[in-house]
Amino acid sequence: MRPRPHAAPDAHARATLGKARAENFPVAPAFLPRAWRDGLTAVYGYARLVDDIGDGDLAPGGHDAVLLGLDPAAVDDRPAMLDAFEADLKRVFGSADGPPRHPLLLALQPVVRAHGLTPEPFLRLIEANRQDQHVTRYETYGDLLAYCELSANPVGRLVLSLTGTVTPERVRRSDAVCTALQIIEHVQDVTEDLGRNRIYLPAEDMRRFHVSETDLKAPRANASVRSLIAFEVERARDLLNEGTPLVGSVHGRLRLLLAGFVGGGRAALRAVTAAGFDVLPGPPKPTRSGLLREVATVLRTAPRKG
Repeated sequence: MRPRPHAAPDAHARATLGKARAENFPVAPAFLPRAWRDGLTAVYGYARLVDDIGDGDLAPGGHDAVLLGLDPAAVDDRPAMLDAFEADLKRVFGSADGPPRHPLLLALQPVVRAHGLTPEPFLRLIEANRQDQHVTRYETYGDLLAYCELSANPVGRLVLSLTGTVTPERVRRSDAVCTALQIIEHVQDVTEDLGRNRIYLPAEDMRRFHVSETDLKAPRANASVRSLIAFEVERARDLLNEGTPLVGSVHGRLRLLLAGFVGGGRAALRAVTAAGFDVLPGPPKPTRSGLLREVATVLRTAPRKG
């Protein structure tokens, strides 16, 4: 069965896009120009959907599998779903066998065309989720950074492309921010990730702080786990600081958007710190007032360039 692209119920796409409310930072705030909001929403929908495929978090019933041309039962076959998703991505970029099948990729197609986006960052996000299917532990911090090159940095580069602000220096700063945000998410979600048999805390760091996998399964963090989390928090904070000049290199509403990304990361780190670095009961989340304070601080202190 191959459904017509516009025949899919909107509810599935809306449910995926609705997950933006749970992010540490605003995805496509209302103050942005409509074209930027549409572009950011389409990119978020793509990134969220590929992560949901890789994590096994798709809605039950196999609807997404059918949209991608598979049997409904294939929804639980993550490698097959990722392959079908990549095939649909190729349709976004003009594959000969028709338009994209999934509504979120169909929504992405005009954005790709309007901004001249290339397949490479989208393919990297798929590859990150393929890696998640067979790599469940990271030995070194360098290994984790290489994963972030696939799983996080492409999103920041797409934001720069959508807003027409790509320069080598901005890409470098954006990569630092995106890697920091990914590490922050890993720090917050230690328990959730462990439930998927994944640990993104580098094994070399766990040994340094005398933390075992059994320690991470406890209901509360012991002193060693708290020390490890504090160490990773400082790493993420350093990366955010390295990337913060990106905010001062742009102007207007884009400056406010990027301050939201950095401020969201800082607010999340503050929440983890306020929890005494005990992330095992669940992810410490920043308050809205805390987020706004951090964004204001970034806007006030980010060095202006250009």
